[in-house]
Amino acid sequence: MADAIRDSLTTGTHGLIQAGTGTGKSLGYLAPALTHLAEGGDRVVVATATLALQAQLATKDIPVALDAVEEVTGVRPKAAIVKGRTNYACLYRAREGLGEEQDALIGGTELAKATRGADAASALGGEVVMLREWVEEQVAARELADRDDAPPHTPAAWAQVSIPVRECLGTQRCPYGAECLVEGSRERARAADLVVTNHALLAINAMHGGTVLPEHGAVIIDEAHDLVSRVTGAASSELSPQIVERTARRALPWLDDDTGVDLLEAGEGLEKGLADSEVGRVTEDGPALRAFEQVRDAARAAVSKLTGKGESRQEVSGDDAERSQTAAAVKEVFDIAERLAALRATDVVWISERERSGRWAHVAPLSVAGLMREKVFAETPVVLTSATLKIGGDFDNVAATVGLSRKERVDSTAAEPETEDELFNWAGVDVGSPFDYRRQGILYVGAGLPKPRRDGMAPELLAEVAELVWAAGGRTLGLFASQRNAEEAARYVRAQLPNLTILCQGDSQLSDLTARFIADPGASLFGTLSLWQGIDVAGDTCELVIMDKIPFPRPDDPLMQARQQAVAEAGGNGFMAVAAAHAGLLLAQGSGRLIRRSTDRGVVAVLDPRLVTARYGSFLRSSMPDFWVTADREVAVQALRRLQENRA
Repeated sequence: MADAIRDSLTTGTHGLIQAGTGTGKSLGYLAPALTHLAEGGDRVVVATATLALQAQLATKDIPVALDAVEEVTGVRPKAAIVKGRTNYACLYRAREGLGEEQDALIGGTELAKATRGADAASALGGEVVMLREWVEEQVAARELADRDDAPPHTPAAWAQVSIPVRECLGTQRCPYGAECLVEGSRERARAADLVVTNHALLAINAMHGGTVLPEHGAVIIDEAHDLVSRVTGAASSELSPQIVERTARRALPWLDDDTGVDLLEAGEGLEKGLADSEVGRVTEDGPALRAFEQVRDAARAAVSKLTGKGESRQEVSGDDAERSQTAAAVKEVFDIAERLAALRATDVVWISERERSGRWAHVAPLSVAGLMREKVFAETPVVLTSATLKIGGDFDNVAATVGLSRKERVDSTAAEPETEDELFNWAGVDVGSPFDYRRQGILYVGAGLPKPRRDGMAPELLAEVAELVWAAGGRTLGLFASQRNAEEAARYVRAQLPNLTILCQGDSQLSDLTARFIADPGASLFGTLSLWQGIDVAGDTCELVIMDKIPFPRPDDPLMQARQQAVAEAGGNGFMAVAAAHAGLLLAQGSGRLIRRSTDRGVVAVLDPRLVTARYGSFLRSSMPDFWVTADREVAVQALRRLQENRA
């Protein structure tokens, strides 16, 4: 892995590196990257999907790698972490507080809690006071007041001491601009050789002309299986009638009656327009589109009124600052509404319904390949690495979705690429895994079970889950396609096996459930998508992973539907390129929960016969670890029983 990354850094060839669980990916890319920097190479950016991995790099992996590089080369490169603006405290917010009109910053649930009674309001106020004191301690210690280092707090409290990027006054106009903690983090990054950030900031940097990250000579993207999802999220927006109404009320003190009323009525119009439309994708003129246009026009007029004065570059305070921040909030509503109303071919617009907050409008890019191709891969050599990049047995699908190629892999021996889209040379390398999957694990496929149905789980399927959990003596991670299925299976297994502990996502905070699952080796944990990728439990705590069905995207997911349609219209197979690739990635991630160290043993049970009976089954199986495969339930049951006997 280190050799492949070294080649990419020196030759400029993009790299896709699949490094299985247990490889030590972090050190695998830090060693060549830091050596490259020690030898005078240009700055390297490392982008991760999660803040958790950022923290691991900062506190554990980077210091170890820096010590080693310094010992070998005599040079110690500098490293820095860069996060999004709201991860750092804003001194203006922390020191000046908020006006009543800025209550919109508090999410609806937290605002409701804070207004139900004096106790809740006092608790929130106490948290804010505590955070403000902590911020001053951080400033005195020349620290950056990073949210991850803050005392325990609620999101509502943090919103009172941080600021969205839109509402930042800017260092020239803010009275505390010279001390700005966000700018402090950017200054540290500009002074560093290795900069660690996340996928979302990498996307924002690409969308905004490279203004977020310092100039760099290479990018290494860890957890790259999640890149498309994270970049899509960063490039997406949503709007609700509640957001429009709260923003309008915040703006009322600076608007004339007509403009203020128009903006309030636009919120009501959005509520009616969404109610009069079908849930799902919006593709043509109708009530929703007219509502988007109404919000756009009303917000445009309000922005004009709000920015009509007080926009000089001199320092601001008090009412001027609140007006400026309010104008930014209204401008954001305008920008989202304008994008929704445009119905561009490159965007997907749809309506969703939430149980507690009603209908929302959403807009997301149809594809992020163009953005990544033009603003990331065209700028510097890029290495993508993950335990799961070979979907369907090769790297082509991932390469296409991130913008390296739209069709097939570029042949670097060809005299000239066929089109502009095929200009990028890239190399895919599977460095393997230290685990012997065929010896350590079994993939059992329930070939004799009925096909999954939409109205819950079949009795045969529930009985199969219970028998497998019994054979394993608990020690089961159940990965279900829906919360409904997870809860149904938990109820059934609890009734059939009352002596076993069955935890189910939703019973408590996921962090608490995970801790209990780890602490009690005989317990089982059932849940949905967040468990497919977000849990790492080694040892005999997890000897059975159950997946109730192949995790295809929901058939009513507007974004996935639109992407499948786009591939089909371009002459490709939309189902295989989008739905099957999505399922293959999740199957790889889910089955990867079983073997986390060389002594682990167990069974992955996929209770969906289509994994062996459908034509796409081999594509999906080739995305998973190379377990020994059986369709014989007794083989799986006896293997699990033997693991119990060996422990006894």
